[in-house]
Amino acid sequence: MKIIGVGMNYALHNKELDYTLINKEPVIFMKPDSSILKDGKPFYLPDFTNEVHYEAELVIRICRLGKNIASRFAHRYYDAVTVGIDFTARDLQREFRSNGNPWELSKGFDNSAAIGEFVSVDKFADLREVDFHLEIDKQEVQHGYTKDMIFWVDDIIAYVSQFVTLKIGDLLFTGTPAGVGPVKVGQHLEGYLGEEKLLDFYIK
Repeated sequence: MKIIGVGMNYALHNKELDYTLINKEPVIFMKPDSSILKDGKPFYLPDFTNEVHYEAELVIRICRLGKNIASRFAHRYYDAVTVGIDFTARDLQREFRSNGNPWELSKGFDNSAAIGEFVSVDKFADLREVDFHLEIDKQEVQHGYTKDMIFWVDDIIAYVSQFVTLKIGDLLFTGTPAGVGPVKVGQHLEGYLGEEKLLDFYIK
């Protein structure tokens, strides 16, 4: 399986990172399967970075094999959603970008893709009208609304599937809203989809 990430998919998050360009197409990056962190296991801060940021996101699970998927049919290719954290080594990302180099290593390191419990998309009347939020030590730090995505899930799937074949079990991290920030040892992270807690783990 593979993990497909979408960068800069919420306007207010782009603003907080001083990213002012308007993208005509989704910004895509990949994480290896070794980046998956699940089942409430703790996230251990790596020693190659001094600034790991949380980025709470809606995560889509692919349920069918697909290539060159039309946007109008894309909803048939995912069956479940959850809340995830796209951990980012922000200091490394800034360094790589300033040198004009790829920044996958700042995103794709081990355990950098935390995922919660998946729930069926059938639970939602309209996935475009869903909110999600992240709490750290019981304080809300991020709150996102799917309607605020710059590129909607179906359009992202259509775009990505031009280049890579989607397979059953692939995950799509759909981008983070404003409010990202650093994590530190001892913090307790809890992710909610609506009022349902799906993600729960500690930083060590």
